[in-house]
Amino acid sequence: MSDIQNQIHDIQERIQDSAARVGRNPLDVLLLAVTKTISTDHIQKAYDAGLKNFGENRVQEALGKMPLLPWDVCWHLIGQLQTNKINKTIGRFVLIHSIDSVDLAQNVSNRQGDHRQDVLLEVNISGEASKSGVDPSQALLTAQNLSRLPQIKLKGLMTVGPLTDDRQKQRDAFKNLKELFEKIKMEKWAGDSFSVLSMGMSSDFEMAIEEGSTLVRVGSAIFGARA
Repeated sequence: MSDIQNQIHDIQERIQDSAARVGRNPLDVLLLAVTKTISTDHIQKAYDAGLKNFGENRVQEALGKMPLLPWDVCWHLIGQLQTNKINKTIGRFVLIHSIDSVDLAQNVSNRQGDHRQDVLLEVNISGEASKSGVDPSQALLTAQNLSRLPQIKLKGLMTVGPLTDDRQKQRDAFKNLKELFEKIKMEKWAGDSFSVLSMGMSSDFEMAIEEGSTLVRVGSAIFGARA
């Protein structure tokens, strides 16, 4: 078994343990392997270990890898989406995680044609200036506006946890996003498909799962530190 396969096995066990601690079903948590700068050979090893969902930060890098990997890989765009790259995303990503404004969502919707794109609303739950995402106070209204756009489907929320060693601050951020997620989910316009809460990365995914994450984005814990 390769190092990558061993790491995936370890992470899957940690997901199970984290879910068990709070009485959740671990099958309700999707492991998304983050593949920014990762070679297709290494991605193939992760695929062979059973992973099917991979997240890329840049559209161009993803498009270069797609033809070299199995047809049934589910590609996610987790990095910021520039408007001049929207046309290249059409029909290529199962989920865009980084919609952070109504204007961007409107642009995505306008260019889809007959395709309908699933998206997440990115929320800057920590309020850090270095991070993208809507302010939590504007998230419900923004989500409602996104729900009205004809060619996108709002599936849930995404955040990047606060950059801090204070574990309580990290946990509080995840709790706050979960509360916001549940508040939006109660709205009739959200619908049953509003079900994805993407939070937690290599350093904090266990805590995120304990606080309700349904999708964790793990890169270095699978593939090692980026060069």
